[in-house]
Amino acid sequence: MRPNGRHTAGASQLPALRMWAMGLLLLSAVAISPTGAKAAPSQAAAATTHVYLLRGVLNIFSLGLDTIGARLQAQGIPVTVANFVSWSSLADEAATAYKAGRLKTIILVGHSSGATALPDMIAKLNQLGVPVKLAIGLDSVFKTKLSTGAERYINIYIGDGPGEPVRAAAGLRGKLDNVDVRGTGVGHISIDKNEAIQRRVIAEINAAIMRSRAPAVPVAEPGVPRSARSAAAAAPARN
Repeated sequence: MRPNGRHTAGASQLPALRMWAMGLLLLSAVAISPTGAKAAPSQAAAATTHVYLLRGVLNIFSLGLDTIGARLQAQGIPVTVANFVSWSSLADEAATAYKAGRLKTIILVGHSSGATALPDMIAKLNQLGVPVKLAIGLDSVFKTKLSTGAERYINIYIGDGPGEPVRAAAGLRGKLDNVDVRGTGVGHISIDKNEAIQRRVIAEINAAIMRSRAPAVPVAEPGVPRSARSAAAAAPARN
């Protein structure tokens, strides 16, 4: 003990303390984002948005998505929380609403197998001529390649756990960010329930909705000639 009465850490404790401090710093970096300081989106923008949250296997390990969904609903943002096996029917549902003009902004979030299903859901929506504003994956458990794009895709994964980075295929449009949160104390089962991760997800969703008047990644209808695709890309986007 020092003369002032404070204990000093032993040499054997220093590595553990350093790891704890680094983990806390990394988790803070995930939670703190310029988007977090922005206000919630307007009621009109929220009303024409839909967030689809895909749980993983067995529907019992991704209940943090329910919490995220409840917080978004409190902001007036419509949400659907479902098991990942529903991704195809949900894509059909979203495409119908988008083409009818009821939706302008489509956002996808998935955990575990739900995160693994996101590229497939994005690809189907793109094939239907529907853009995806934002997709956020939480610790996808299989190697995933993103061949068609959301305007922005954020993959938050645990590099020394079961999670995998998402790889960009050649010609990918849109921005892909892989965020490794190893060393933060977050686990595969807890990542969707972690308060800092939830705040980051909600902040990114709010920021995407507030950007919804900006042009989305151009998406061509299946079978449209190349010249028509170029003209469509130059026209103002709906999202």
